[in-house]
Amino acid sequence: MATTSSPSVSFDETDTRHDEMHRTIEQWLADLAADVDDARASEQFQAWLDVQSRFHDYSHRNTLLITLQCPEATKVAGYRTWQAEFDRYVEEGESAIWIWAPIITTQCPECGNAPSYHDNSECAYDETPPEEWSEGLVGFKPAPVFDISQTEGEPLPKLDTAATGEPDTLVDDLTLIASDLGVTVRIVDPDEWRHGEAKGVCQSRSVQDLTPLVEVKDRSNRADLASTIIHEYAHAILHFDITDATERAKREVEAEAVAYVVGRYLGLDTSGSAFYLAAWQGDETDVLQERLGRISGTAEEILSTLDAV
Repeated sequence: MATTSSPSVSFDETDTRHDEMHRTIEQWLADLAADVDDARASEQFQAWLDVQSRFHDYSHRNTLLITLQCPEATKVAGYRTWQAEFDRYVEEGESAIWIWAPIITTQCPECGNAPSYHDNSECAYDETPPEEWSEGLVGFKPAPVFDISQTEGEPLPKLDTAATGEPDTLVDDLTLIASDLGVTVRIVDPDEWRHGEAKGVCQSRSVQDLTPLVEVKDRSNRADLASTIIHEYAHAILHFDITDATERAKREVEAEAVAYVVGRYLGLDTSGSAFYLAAWQGDETDVLQERLGRISGTAEEILSTLDAV
């Protein structure tokens, strides 16, 4: 992939500043789209994708159950699955997360019951013997699963999405402009982080106070910390009042594109954004062009606010 680190870009303070910035951002987003294609074809991404494909896609109901019991859960699997598929082991003393697992067995073509229940029912179907019945869903049973944070063993492949570079005072500057953007920001100590593997989150301060609250996990890589703050600021500006779940991938593309553009403008290496976007499967990177105006406008808003610091 192309390296995107460069000296900070500047635009003349003229009437054409907006147009110049917009054209530059448009070109950078074209660069990012090409880098995403390269990232998807890389061995690193293919290894990561192979592991992700082994994780089960849980139903909406089970996803809610997992979230209620373990809000920080990110990757969930059964006890044996962790061992057999990932060479990881549930740590001693960990409490299971309970979900509903489907019961699949042969069922009567007429009443739909499993053989054991069919024998005690009033169904008189006898055209074919039970061993010739087709399998189907006959019910659900409680099943224990565990989050990756409850396991130890072989590490899973990771994508190198972190921004790098010399951010100087950028983290401090970004925290200073939070109120100007209508956001509250908190940099949280890793020991107090309660959002699993997420680097940052954007949510309401409380039920009563709907002001966007951005929380980011503190880390030694200040360039990546700055990039995460920008990503979450973009969520606060663009997506805070959006609840449509089908928009999730598009929202992530928009927010990461803003972080890519702002970070690149400020001289950071944000090429890792390509791996981040590649992880959102499908054709969602088309959003880079479809929503150029939204991405560009948000990037310009953050940059203009930073300029005033």
